[in-house]
Amino acid sequence: MRLERRGAVAVVTLDRPGALNALDRASLEALQARLADVRADGTARALVVTGAGRAFAAGADIAEMRGLSPLQAAAFSRLGHDTLAALEALPIPTIAAINGFALGGGCELALACDWIYASSKARFGQPEVNLGLLPGFGGTSRLVRRVGPAWAKELVLGGEPIDADTALRIGLANRVFEPDALLDAAVAAGEKIAGKGPVAVSLAKRVLQEAQDADVRVAHALEQQAFGLVFASEDRPEGMDAFLERRPPEFKGR
Repeated sequence: MRLERRGAVAVVTLDRPGALNALDRASLEALQARLADVRADGTARALVVTGAGRAFAAGADIAEMRGLSPLQAAAFSRLGHDTLAALEALPIPTIAAINGFALGGGCELALACDWIYASSKARFGQPEVNLGLLPGFGGTSRLVRRVGPAWAKELVLGGEPIDADTALRIGLANRVFEPDALLDAAVAAGEKIAGKGPVAVSLAKRVLQEAQDADVRVAHALEQQAFGLVFASEDRPEGMDAFLERRPPEFKGR
């Protein structure tokens, strides 16, 4: 699991290409550790998650799962949920750069990111039913929220993968790029975000996530509260003054 910086953007790369970056316990624990590093450092303004080789992540590690007892399987699922919850809870935007297969746990990992950029060669799917299994890392809930119940049911119950163009059409992927341009495009999106007000971006992300399952009146209350909070930041007068003075803002993230 590699963590590097490209300007203001942190890039985490799943690095088990020989296993198509399959997610075993060690990979999930390593990803948790890298996410904790990004959060503790506090200087990255966005995070890109991608994979080495020809896969983003081809799923959970079937060889490791084969011998699990029911209690061990539940613990493995819990580890996956905890890891993806940590990704989802980062206070910065997260972008999945899907360079190849994003199947099973790999698709679930992508869904835990704020949005998805895909290579034209990407393949998405939740094929667990083909193995007598079902998604275990949050796929059943996040997929419904991303693409709606009908497509989620076709993907989970049918177990067949879809290509990048279909993923784009149904709203699973935000944009599709040629393979050589994918990572640069994801990093460029992160760099563009880095020029926005960090406090505002973080608060807006939190409201979007918390409000999606809330009653509309609660959602509106969350937005009003966040709108008031952002006025306490140093970035708010800087951003407004810069606009009025027709100059680029110099945000400090506080």
